[in-house]
Amino acid sequence: MTRSLTALGLLAVGASLAACAPSASTMIGGANPGNAGLNPAQRLTVAQPAPAATARGLTLTSPTFANGGAYPAAQVASGFGCSGPNISPALNWTGVPAGTQSLVLTTYDPDAPTGSGFWHWSVYNIPATATGLAQGAGNPGGTLPAGARQLNNEGGQPGFVGACPPVGDRAHRYVFTLYALSGTLELPAGTTPAVLGFMLNGQVLAKTSITAYYGR
Repeated sequence: MTRSLTALGLLAVGASLAACAPSASTMIGGANPGNAGLNPAQRLTVAQPAPAATARGLTLTSPTFANGGAYPAAQVASGFGCSGPNISPALNWTGVPAGTQSLVLTTYDPDAPTGSGFWHWSVYNIPATATGLAQGAGNPGGTLPAGARQLNNEGGQPGFVGACPPVGDRAHRYVFTLYALSGTLELPAGTTPAVLGFMLNGQVLAKTSITAYYGR
């Protein structure tokens, strides 16, 4: 199954998100019949993609960092005031569930001081037969599995951008998440990682994550 995202589709996505957003009265704790009986924290919750699928045996690892360990120095960004080599890490996975048509890999920093986190890497339409991404796959000249595509990162460039938290911040979390999908995605140029996340809705068969920490 292929899900197409056309200009009309983008309008529909925007309308759906707008419809799910809390109203002004809800944001200040006012009356809202649709939210009757909910506590303030619940009233502030907007719709999210489908409930998280279980890993179902899907396992993600990296030969360059351990889950819960330090973010590798080689993956530190070369821009934004950071001076690392900015090389995307090698990633390996096993246990892709039956029925998977494509895979998606994202890297996200939920601790970035932006109000919405920071997307470092988004790769979609990775073939279901793939078993990993080589080191440097997200960099210019890197090799991705046939058919895989990358979105722009939050720095405005296609592919990978490494860690660069503000000096003095607590160590940030860099979350690598692998999704197994029941279909493939058709996304136009300029699609953001947030819209990619929305388009995963209803297609996730399994997902799994690993996290590295980095501060400076």
